[in-house]
Amino acid sequence: MQVWPGQTYPLGATYDGAGTNFAVFSEAARRIELSLLHDDGSETAVELRETDAFVRHAYLPGVMPGQRYGFRVHGPYEPERGQRCNSAKLLLDPYARAMSGRIDWDEAVYGYHFGRPEARNDLDSAPHTMASVVVNPYFDWGDDRPPRTAYHETVLYEAHVKGLTMCHPELPEELRGTYAALAHPAILDHLTKLGVTALELMPVHQFVQDHRLVDAGLTNYWGYNTIGFFAPHNAYASWGDRGQQVLEFKTAVRALHRAGIEVILDVVYNHTAEGSHLGPTLSFRGLDNASYYRLSDDRRYYTDTTGTGNSLLMRSPQVLQLVMDSLRYWVQEMRVDGFRFDLAATLARQFHEVDRLSSFFDLVHQDPVVSQVKLIAEPWDLGEGGYQVGNFPPLWTEWNGKYRDTVRDLWRGEPRTLAEFGSRLTGSSDLYQADGRRPIASVNFVTCHDGFTLHDLVAYNEKHNEANGEDNRDGERFNRSWNCGTEGPTDDPSVRRLRARQMRNFIATLLLSQGVPMLSHGDEFGRSQRGNNNAYCQDNEVSWVRWPDRATGTAGTDEGEGTDGTGEADGTEDADGTGEAAAAVAADEEQELLEFVRQLVWLRRDHPVFRRRRFFQGHPAEGACDELSDIAWFTAGGAEMGPRDWQSVHAKSLTVFLNGSSISEPGPRGEPISDDSFLLMFNAHEQEEEFTVPARHGRQWQVVVDTDRPRAAARGGGAKVKAGDRLTLCGRSLLVLQRPSPRPA
Repeated sequence: MQVWPGQTYPLGATYDGAGTNFAVFSEAARRIELSLLHDDGSETAVELRETDAFVRHAYLPGVMPGQRYGFRVHGPYEPERGQRCNSAKLLLDPYARAMSGRIDWDEAVYGYHFGRPEARNDLDSAPHTMASVVVNPYFDWGDDRPPRTAYHETVLYEAHVKGLTMCHPELPEELRGTYAALAHPAILDHLTKLGVTALELMPVHQFVQDHRLVDAGLTNYWGYNTIGFFAPHNAYASWGDRGQQVLEFKTAVRALHRAGIEVILDVVYNHTAEGSHLGPTLSFRGLDNASYYRLSDDRRYYTDTTGTGNSLLMRSPQVLQLVMDSLRYWVQEMRVDGFRFDLAATLARQFHEVDRLSSFFDLVHQDPVVSQVKLIAEPWDLGEGGYQVGNFPPLWTEWNGKYRDTVRDLWRGEPRTLAEFGSRLTGSSDLYQADGRRPIASVNFVTCHDGFTLHDLVAYNEKHNEANGEDNRDGERFNRSWNCGTEGPTDDPSVRRLRARQMRNFIATLLLSQGVPMLSHGDEFGRSQRGNNNAYCQDNEVSWVRWPDRATGTAGTDEGEGTDGTGEADGTEDADGTGEAAAAVAADEEQELLEFVRQLVWLRRDHPVFRRRRFFQGHPAEGACDELSDIAWFTAGGAEMGPRDWQSVHAKSLTVFLNGSSISEPGPRGEPISDDSFLLMFNAHEQEEEFTVPARHGRQWQVVVDTDRPRAAARGGGAKVKAGDRLTLCGRSLLVLQRPSPRPA
């Protein structure tokens, strides 16, 4: 075999049409062998003799896409000094563009012997681990263009590749649970009709299953266990895992872009799948442990701010280069449109404390590629001072956990919530205005993958995670949920109606709030996880979206459960134990919720007053068509809110006036923006409340949203009311009134 010197950059395996350049970093290694893996189980070893700045490299003519490979590192195995090199372990390339196979968790993949962590293990791991793959970088993108949807026009939809597509009745069996399924017309049609502009995918970087979960018969379904920061997860590919996953992912991105939908990746750069000092040796640990991981004072152990056993060393130049190279690769080569950073506070831990001006943020801000895409932070981790909502720098948006908590508290009836709710509804200026950010810095959500689904939020007071095998000890205990009077499934019609109304209250509040709304997949028709609020290990019907069966009109939920968690509606059951009447009712409820969500998404898209780019000023905008303030707050009786009204223990009702004639920001060409005006009436009391339409803010109004009677208000069929009229809102409901605003001549 010919071996040429090759180049130090780019790192990883780079195919150029005639051969492949291999380059890998290790400051700890004395010698590195490239192992070319053959289908008969044999290997060809090639020593990487060329070294520049601790990067070993070689070019091999004739090595083609599909070639599997790994590295064997000869160097110090001195855990007490932070190094764990062992040439018996076949190591994955940190820059591999694809990975093949799986890990079977034989003792050989560990650097020590089970039961004897101090004893070095020299068993060969190659037959038991994954392999890196040389990929073909060439792909016909055609006329692909990134949608580049502005933040204020964005509607995020968080989804799991497998969970979203596994049970869709219109998808071919061989495509379900794969990247190809995302490009199927049935999925694209659903997303576009829903009004989604950005699909936020849960981790698709190559991850591995946890040994503990495999032994328990479970899986790491969510995928927050990354081992390859450049490789699409191979189990989501329908075509194969010798590089086909790269082509399939690109095909999905191209199809989503053609539908006008951006692709956002949930990325996990805070830790790797190698875990604690008792974890396997798969890649980074065996290459250069001390350069990649945050080590404790006793360098046998790891500093862990993620709850996973390790944290990447964000002050290391090699780690920073790895992260930035990975981000650029996914933007430039895979054409994704942004990232959501898991446990992003860990990325800011340059030394110990969370530092918003750490090196990582400096690099992102000056990078001409990464700085131009959507950057979304999960602004917390498990370390000291890790809750950093509102503290990320400009360019960044944040999952607003305070929004989630406040909105949940309001609708479940917590006292003294109204004042903070007003701030969350209007974009959380208390969190973002002081550092020059805008309402779009707040990614608003009520539910996400982590926690209860929307259905379960209104059907369970307690978590029910017994299926996870941890005696229900895992998962958040304080969920700010309310079961509406009955825990879990019920056939009580009054509870069913209340739960359905509560779900509509949450959806309406989310989509009428300033900021960037995010929906969780399946919430649009009320999917349930049976009370499991930590379904990270449930790769089954618990987590998969159960789509309504469009062919029969019956619900695809378990035990006849509909959007409000009901079981049998009567005593009539078919052969599989599901009540036919209950199934029909559930299907109707699912469809009603889906129509309601679509209505609210499109109401938001049609009216810029709900998606302002600047915070409200509390006074008329310059050049406004009327002299009314851009926003006004009223009691249920129609009087302007005073300090005592905001702070009252029992205050749970509110009317908000949004002035469409007083929008301060201009349009894209500098033109003034004018919109209709709206009154939002919130009644979070458990009993009905009488609201008075304010006298000065419009003579004629029409009901366009009513969470108690959604179909009556939809499509312009709502009642017409006038100033001074008194409207009775039932307990826990929301009403939206609309009036056309005068347009400038």
